[in-house]
Amino acid sequence: MTEYAHTPVLLDEVFSLLGPRTGNELMIDANTGEGGHSYAILSKYPDVKIIAIDADDNILSVAKKRLEQFGDRLYFYSGWSHDFFADYPSQFKRPDTILFDLGISFYHFIKSGRGFSFRKDEYLDMRINDSSGVTAADLLARLPERELADLLYNNAEEKYSRKIASLIVNERQKSAITTTSALAELVIKAVPPSYRHGPIHPATRTFQALRIAVNGELSGLSSLLEAALGVLEPGGRLGVISFHSLEDRIVKNFFRTMNKNCTCPQEAPVCRCSGRRSVNLLTKKGITPTNEEIERNPPSASARLRVAEKVLDGDVDD
Repeated sequence: MTEYAHTPVLLDEVFSLLGPRTGNELMIDANTGEGGHSYAILSKYPDVKIIAIDADDNILSVAKKRLEQFGDRLYFYSGWSHDFFADYPSQFKRPDTILFDLGISFYHFIKSGRGFSFRKDEYLDMRINDSSGVTAADLLARLPERELADLLYNNAEEKYSRKIASLIVNERQKSAITTTSALAELVIKAVPPSYRHGPIHPATRTFQALRIAVNGELSGLSSLLEAALGVLEPGGRLGVISFHSLEDRIVKNFFRTMNKNCTCPQEAPVCRCSGRRSVNLLTKKGITPTNEEIERNPPSASARLRVAEKVLDGDVDD
């Protein structure tokens, strides 16, 4: 039996809030990974069909193998969710449910070989789609010191961002920083002793910040959610699982904005929107895992699920 690196989180809560309300529903699993959520949903609800999306061909091939028993109940899309929602395929009806699991699959940390983890000595790639875009090594080689420090602080709230950036810039003048071990050692050297022996590895936030920058995880999140909401069937539900406070803040603010009766900017002299809210919030504060789930699957501890139900129609024609 194949062992999968990633365990899907908040399954019971996903079933409760995003399970089918009628028959023959279409769901979009917008970050499929190894297919854990899709497998659970297809197994539990025999009438549901799923469009499974992932930008990583390698992990999508794992999901295809895992989900092959469900046959034509699945359609796989290899690419970014942004592109899929921007040009929603006309052969499909509007989705009744969309799920975003924003977490990076453990597959990437353990099996991808692309430098997501400082626990293995690998090349600093960090691209989810390794066929295009800049690598983490590219960013470390090119960014001016101030921009690099801002990246570490803005993407991971790294409080020693300036010290780390300064040492990186000094060291790269001697030799390129291209491996996970080299970067982790630099971070350890840059921070004070008390930080080296804290509750998390001192390089954790630096690696997070670079990964977020390489894959645009924060910069395009609001527009991605807006595009997804646009194709969702009125009455349909949009669920988002985030794993750190920066992501969750964007999701929370997006849902709150869409829940307002007027979404025009405050400085607008006249309301130009519909004057009606676009969604109803089904989770006021977000849902976190139970103690039992955290005990079974410790990485789930930081997960938070927010769900909204669409009220207004979107921009995609039936």
